[in-house]
Amino acid sequence: MKIAVLGAGALGCAIGGTLAQAGNSVVLINRHPAQVDAINTRGLLMRTPDGEQVVRTVTAATSAAGLAPVDLVIVLVKSFHTEAAMSAATALVGPQTTVLSLQNGLGHEDVLAAIVGREHVLAGKTYVGGVMLAPGHIISGTAGKETLIGELDGTVSERAQRIAATFNAAGLTTTVSDNIVGTMWDKLLINVSTGAVSGITRLPYGPLYAIPEIEATAVAAVQEAMDVAAASGVTLSFTDPREAWRKASAGLPADFKTSMLQSLEKGSVTEIDFINGAVVRWGQRCGVPTPVNQTLVACIKGIERTLA
Repeated sequence: MKIAVLGAGALGCAIGGTLAQAGNSVVLINRHPAQVDAINTRGLLMRTPDGEQVVRTVTAATSAAGLAPVDLVIVLVKSFHTEAAMSAATALVGPQTTVLSLQNGLGHEDVLAAIVGREHVLAGKTYVGGVMLAPGHIISGTAGKETLIGELDGTVSERAQRIAATFNAAGLTTTVSDNIVGTMWDKLLINVSTGAVSGITRLPYGPLYAIPEIEATAVAAVQEAMDVAAASGVTLSFTDPREAWRKASAGLPADFKTSMLQSLEKGSVTEIDFINGAVVRWGQRCGVPTPVNQTLVACIKGIERTLA
């Protein structure tokens, strides 16, 4: 399969590199020249539980300019860059191209559909993780991490099954969901549980999970999100908020850092508006209070302002 990863940061490289190792033709698109140059010069270095691996079959580019249409575009840019990034990458989309969002948070599919047409868009969520160590060098957290994809209308399509088969053949455990909206909320619960508390405390998973007060805060934030989902008619697979807290760290090393923490360490704004902020907005719509999530959003916003 010809695949382009739009937004090839740590997670995009983990997924793209793994797909390339399985024989797919993969181009990693990242706007930072240092990342692109490192990958094109020496290959993509991936640290896995089996040791360091070098993937030399990937290519990298700073934009989609000059690239031909592909079978699959995996969108992994930060939520607030979705519209600009996809608008600049329409050269990748041909008549049969599928555009799959695996981004954190809610609402990306509508943004993508407005640019490429809803018929091209597939929704998904992934529990795969990645940490950027240096340009072209990542920690890849794919072992035991599930990816779920599905059509927005809940049908189980041939294209979704084909993409899932490609992912599974590469060792990326992937399931086609007939409840992708619920699946998206399931992933949101994972991000709600660890993103903000990790960003505020600046702690990777090892020490983060050793502090009971942090766990209590995270679980309370997830419970609020579950209450909002229930009031909105969303069917979740989680019944206990601690399930989300436990699943977030399953199979990942003690030095693993959430994407929100990685953004703050780089001095970048975060996706807080699309994660805990989404819980707050949906809660306001359906009349469910979300004081814990509101507090976490406020703290992250304060840190972003300090960095700015």
